[in-house]
This record gives sequence, C-alpha cells and structure tokens, in this order.
Amino acid sequence: MSSSKSNRHTSSRTGKKSSKGSSSTRQLIESLTTHRVNTLTELCRIERVAATADSEDDARAFQGPMTAAWAYYVSSNQMLSELRGLTPNYPFCGDILNHAQLLVRNDPESNRSWNLAWLCLVKIVDDDLIGAFAATEASRPEMWGGRMPSAEEEQQLAECFAFEWEGAVRGLLRHWSVAPTWY
Repeated sequence: MSSSKSNRHTSSRTGKKSSKGSSSTRQLIESLTTHRVNTLTELCRIERVAATADSEDDARAFQGPMTAAWAYYVSSNQMLSELRGLTPNYPFCGDILNHAQLLVRNDPESNRSWNLAWLCLVKIVDDDLIGAFAATEASRPEMWGGRMPSAEEEQQLAECFAFEWEGAVRGLLRHWSVAPTWY
C-alpha cells in the first residue's frame, strides 16, 4: 500500500516528483504579473486554464494575478486599443470605456467577477452607454468641420457610431462562453 502512495506523484520515466502543474501555473502567473500577456485573447486563454486548475492551491494562486492582469488590461488602454482596432471607420470612443470603469468601480455588484474588462463590457451593454455616447459624439462641432449639421445628419452619424461600436463590444464579449463570475 505504501508503495502505491509514494508512486502517486512520481513520473513513471524518471521516478522524480512531477511539478508540471505547479511549474506551468508559476509560468502563467509570472506572465500575468510581468504583463507579458496583455491581450484579450491571451488573458482569456489563461483565465480558462485557471478555471480548470488541477488543484485548489493552483486555482487560488491565479486569483490575485488574474484580477490584477484584467485591471491592467483595461487601465493600460490595451482594451481601448483592441476596441479601436475593431472599429476602423468610427474609432471607439474612449469616454465610453472611462465611464463604464467609473460605473463598475462604484457598483457594489461588481464584486461578482475578478474580470474588469468583462464587467465594463457588460456595463456598456446593460446601461446603453453606446447609444448615449454615440449621440453626444455625433453632435460635437469638430465632427462637422465647422458647419452646422442637420438633426438628421447627426442622427445618421450617431447610428453609424452605434452600429460599429456595438459590433466591437459584441465581438469582445464572444470571448466568454460562460460569464467569469464568482456566483
């Protein structure tokens, strides 16, 4: 019986204890804390690895660094850059993301997730921030090169903004098949 216990954590080839899981976890956590990984796709990939961690210790080890990495992704303007990359005709308005962050940080329900990017995207959708900001942006004088647009022109531009911006937000939200929430 004791020989089966001692072999449980050893490699059959070398007879050494396997630390692949914790070594891999350490490498991923280091990539989060050093910000070597700072794109939505890569952060989501690591988030999925963390969600399926082999041990409770590994899962716990991911919590702080994953939360901080998502906060850095948003605050470093990487999220805004990715949104703007998806909106080439009508660049995504940074004020939307700033306002969403403010709303999330003041929302007591925001503790339901470690993922600031996801919380901001959901807040943008749930609070219809795109509709409000698209109308505001379309009415700005600098959008019209010094001439006064008609109400119809403003409305048309606001609809163009909204169409492209909503597509970008939906595109980013598709990265999560399951909401990254604690409960």
